[in-house]
Amino acid sequence: MPEIDWPATVEPALGENPDAVAAELADRVAERLEGALAGRDRASLALSGGSTPKPFFEKLRDKPLDWSRVDVTLVDERWVTPDSPDSNEKLLREHFLQGAASAARFVPMKQKHESANAGQPLAEEALADIAWPLDVLILGMGNDGHTASLFPDAPEIDRALDPSQPYRCMALHPVSQPQARLSLTRTILEQASWTALHLKGEDKLETLKVALSDMPSVREMPIRVFLSTGLTLFWSP
Repeated sequence: MPEIDWPATVEPALGENPDAVAAELADRVAERLEGALAGRDRASLALSGGSTPKPFFEKLRDKPLDWSRVDVTLVDERWVTPDSPDSNEKLLREHFLQGAASAARFVPMKQKHESANAGQPLAEEALADIAWPLDVLILGMGNDGHTASLFPDAPEIDRALDPSQPYRCMALHPVSQPQARLSLTRTILEQASWTALHLKGEDKLETLKVALSDMPSVREMPIRVFLSTGLTLFWSP
C-alpha cells in the first residue's frame, strides 16, 4: 500500500482490489443516504462519470434504500445528446438507474439547447428542485488535477472556483476537451455533507501526490479545493 503523509482533511480508504473498494464505497454511501432519510423527507446524491465508478454504481443500485426519496444528479456533463457514448447521463442510466435505484428521481444536466451556455439557465432551474446541500458527493479526478469539469485550462475556471459564485452550475469550455461541459460549481460542491474521491490506478496516485504537495494552488489543480475542505479517498491499483 502507498505510504503517503495524508493531511488531516483526507481520510484514506485504500485497497488492493478495485471491486472490494467499490463495495466499501457503496456501503458507505448507502449508510449516509439512509441516515439522511431518517431525518428528512429527501436525500441527495451527485455522481461522477468515467469507467472507474461502474462497479460502484452496480453495487450501490441494489442497496435496500427508499430510492423514491433520493434525488440523483451528475457532478458534470459533456454537452452531448443523452444517447451519446460520451454522455454521463447514458452511463448512469445503464449502470446505476437500474433495479432498486430506478425509483430514484434523476435530474439530468443536459438540456434541449445546442450550446452549454444557452442550456445553463434551464439546468439551473432543474437543479433547484434537488434537496440541497448534497448529502453525498462522489468525485473523480483527471491526471491534470481537474475534478467535475473544473479544468485548469477552461477560460471560465476562475469564476467556477470563486466561492462566492451564486450559480449551482456553469458552462465551461476547456481548451483540452472536444466538448463543452456543464459542471456543478465550487460553491455547491464544497457544501456537500460528505464527499468521496474515487480513484483507480498508480497514475492517479502520482497526480494526487502532486496535488498534495502544493495545496493552496487551486487554480492549477482544482482537486485541491476538496482535498483541503475534507474528503474520504477510495483508491485501488
